[in-house]
Amino acid sequence: MGNSIDPRITRVGAFLRRTSLDELPQFIIVLRGGMSVVGPRSHAIEHDELYGKLIDRYIHRYRIKPGITGWAKVNGYRGENDRIEKMQRRVEHDLYYLCNWSMVLDMRIVAATIIKGFIHRNAY
Repeated sequence: MGNSIDPRITRVGAFLRRTSLDELPQFIIVLRGGMSVVGPRSHAIEHDELYGKLIDRYIHRYRIKPGITGWAKVNGYRGENDRIEKMQRRVEHDLYYLCNWSMVLDMRIVAATIIKGFIHRNAY
């Protein structure tokens, strides 16, 4: 969305998105087993098809369940990707998480999400 003003966005909606409170319903999906708390963020099918062709090892991010938060998200790679380089960095972070998973890393990600992830300038 960038800096353009969208008349469909209400103050409440903007607050919920900016603080990531709009993601709380995803915990229902976690409780049902369809998602993890921590893992790579899922993308739209169109993005999977596009980036799967452009970014080496892109599809490996789906070797684990998607998460509400993740290593890429807490490192600033969240929201809209307007350049291929941003998506490449997101995928690199997702693959780092996949190769270095530990309970300690998950706890770091959850703590970082609480501390800085809920209010971030890349939210849209």
